[in-house]
Amino acid sequence: MGVVTRVEGVDRLDALYREHTPGALRLAYLLTGNRALAEDVVHDAFIKVASRVRELRDPEAFGAYFHRAVVNHVRGAARRKGVADRHLERTRAEVARAAVADRPDTETRDQLWALLQQLPTRQREVVVCRYYLDLSEKETADALRCPPGSVKSSLSRALLALRAGLAADGHEGAER
Repeated sequence: MGVVTRVEGVDRLDALYREHTPGALRLAYLLTGNRALAEDVVHDAFIKVASRVRELRDPEAFGAYFHRAVVNHVRGAARRKGVADRHLERTRAEVARAAVADRPDTETRDQLWALLQQLPTRQREVVVCRYYLDLSEKETADALRCPPGSVKSSLSRALLALRAGLAADGHEGAER
């Protein structure tokens, strides 16, 4: 007996689907302007209304309930899209700000390169080892085969010369 009722229930849902889905699809498409979204909305709305078909006050008004569910699902989809769009816009703005902040100051880089080329050989070697290779003072001294004191004094003179050169070109903070 339960099998017969279940089959009849499935047949009833199939009949409701065939009867009301075309109009619901038109409604959803006209509200969204997007065929794929309209199909998704109608599918979700049908599942929701069909799962509660026994609870409907007037089972003969299935079409009205279904259309109301379609409208509600379209509104929900629009809200979710709005939230997603705002989040995406904030993310794009953050990425754009980060890209600007992370952009190398090519003018300063080029000036530092030119100033580095003007340094005496030992000073240039010490700056490259300490700041480009990130070697310690001892590692720099070992690499250049000189005492650590020479590394310190050469680095000090090199940094003074680089700061002075940048300050002469008008860079803020170069005087430190």
